[in-house]
Amino acid sequence: MKSLNWKKIFAGQTVVATAALGCMLLSAQFAQAAQLSGDAKGAIPRDVQQIISVDYDAMQNSSTAMELKERVLPPELKRLEAALKSSGMDVSDDVDVLSFAAFRSSANADQTRTIGIAQGQFQTRAILAGFTKKKVKPTVVRNNSIYPMGNSGMSVVFLNQTTMLFGDLSSIRAALDARDGLSQNLLSNGLLMDSMASVDKEPVWSVLDQKGTQVMMKSLLGDASGLADYNVIQKRMQSSRYTMNFNSGVQFDMQVLTGDTIAAATAATLMQGAILFKTATADAVEKAALSNTTVDSNSGVLEVKYSSSDSQFANLLHSDLFQSVVR
Repeated sequence: MKSLNWKKIFAGQTVVATAALGCMLLSAQFAQAAQLSGDAKGAIPRDVQQIISVDYDAMQNSSTAMELKERVLPPELKRLEAALKSSGMDVSDDVDVLSFAAFRSSANADQTRTIGIAQGQFQTRAILAGFTKKKVKPTVVRNNSIYPMGNSGMSVVFLNQTTMLFGDLSSIRAALDARDGLSQNLLSNGLLMDSMASVDKEPVWSVLDQKGTQVMMKSLLGDASGLADYNVIQKRMQSSRYTMNFNSGVQFDMQVLTGDTIAAATAATLMQGAILFKTATADAVEKAALSNTTVDSNSGVLEVKYSSSDSQFANLLHSDLFQSVVR
């Protein structure tokens, strides 16, 4: 596939507020951070388009989060999660942090692959013994044993007792090549590593490279992305990042880095116009969501913030505005 759908996370019509909600792939009333370990970072190929990381452990304790997850989790990620469970693992107890990385194939820059990374305390001996009992034969890549996960078409490999990779076999091979030093990994991607350092202490976060950012912004702006101004500023976009927090209501923060004060200000103007356009046809619930969204620019960075109470967010879950994102 050329790019990840993420259930149209990047297809927020022309409204930033709905994009914020669409970005809530997995969310909850979190207290912990969803940080990637050194082993996890080393297993992500350098040319990564997007990383999403979630405090999966806390998510299980929120009925609202689980409902939201069912609404927005795209089929490809549901397959990965289902495959993870089929490996014999108690996901709700064993997994602390669950991350997904979309990276470009070394053979075809237009092709995007997905790798899942689970971090926690895994009973690897028991799981591997279960594979042996079922006479599941692994694919051996150097000193790594990759096991098929049922009939899902997915496979799993344990890097150690705290980190495992899952996905299709070709994606796992690419991740192991990065981890074993046969290709470059995320640790050599200075731009995304710097971007990650500013968000990875949050319970839900994501970082996107230049191409991923351009795709996201084009979808967010809708018709406004066809204007000449956008064609100029999209080339200035370097990367983006967002965080989610539910400690006090719902908080969403997104930053798009352009390195150009004028480009960031122009992008903010276009986005503000898109929100005004959508507000004209929105109902009361949707207008409240739009009014809770602020757009600004600061030193070459486009900044988007969305906040609401828990009750406002609950109402928005059932609105046409939200449904337009998750279709």
